[in-house]
Amino acid sequence: MDETKKTPLRRGWTTGACAAAAARAAYAGLVSGWFPDPVSIRLPGGQTPAFALALQETGDDFCRAGIVKDAGDDPDVTHGALIIARVSLGAPGAGVTFAAGEGVGTVTRPGLPLPVGEPAINPMPRKMIREAIEVEAALQHGPTNVHVEISIPGGERIAERTLNGRLGIVGGLSILGTTGIVTPFSCAAWIASIHSGIDVARAAGLDTVAGATGSTSEAAVKTLYGLPDEALIDMGDFVGGMLKYLRQHPVRRAIVAGGMGKITKLAQGLSDLHSKRGAVDLDFLAGFAEGETAAAIRHANSAKHAFEIAQAAGVEIGAGVAEAAWRTAAKLLRDAPCELEIAIFDRDGGLLARTGFRAVGN
Repeated sequence: MDETKKTPLRRGWTTGACAAAAARAAYAGLVSGWFPDPVSIRLPGGQTPAFALALQETGDDFCRAGIVKDAGDDPDVTHGALIIARVSLGAPGAGVTFAAGEGVGTVTRPGLPLPVGEPAINPMPRKMIREAIEVEAALQHGPTNVHVEISIPGGERIAERTLNGRLGIVGGLSILGTTGIVTPFSCAAWIASIHSGIDVARAAGLDTVAGATGSTSEAAVKTLYGLPDEALIDMGDFVGGMLKYLRQHPVRRAIVAGGMGKITKLAQGLSDLHSKRGAVDLDFLAGFAEGETAAAIRHANSAKHAFEIAQAAGVEIGAGVAEAAWRTAAKLLRDAPCELEIAIFDRDGGLLARTGFRAVGN
């Protein structure tokens, strides 16, 4: 068997696609007494997937349908969640209206693509739901003024594993998706959350944001600068994604915080810090030392080990790494009206080096 041939990763469906399909099935049940199973919808890209129903229920003045989300091979926290649409007749002339049921959040802060107080059903999923109902209404010659409530049992608990709380979405999950398709291990969703975090911080009037590569550096940078949660951006490996967005949507001050390995990669010129994009270059780190110390760093086991070798020899390499990282980050920000700082922390959250804030381009 040729081990170099890998099975393609399986794509899945967004919560928005599942909600749209469930809404169409529930609408059909309401106006005809019959639930299509499987139920198909048309995605923004023209695809027409079909979804099996996991729930169908008829009440006195409503119908409910549910679909179990299949995220394919993506490690999505909502994989396996039951997405339920409850459809009832709406007020004349109201069109399709939306509500958040159990496990779906409500927007409480400005900066998101929905007004404060609205159910966290994003614009594209709303469009998909409307279109799915319009298609079924045309087939059934049914009404188009309907009320759609989306719920996800257990969604509030699942939302604790997301950034919703920081973004001001309370009470549960968001109904998301711009294409209806989940691409396995795609960085798109993470980068979208970075953009949302920056939008929320700007809408809150904050002049400083801090992107961190992990939880330790995030906690450390929060304490060091006394930042509120809204200023913290869960950047992960996507420093380029954060800084390029800040170039177009600037704040007065931006901080990039991380551990020795990640910031060393940034210093080397990488804007995606994932291990698959590149490794720590020990020769690069050795360039900040001389003689026997430099030779020992070249044979280190990791960036952490290299920093330990330098420290034991009384050689400061952190400042040089931070400065090189600043230069990489400044190129990504280009001429944005923004002051930039790089901060390096150890695995216990101790500060190893920082550049101080300087205007980009100076």
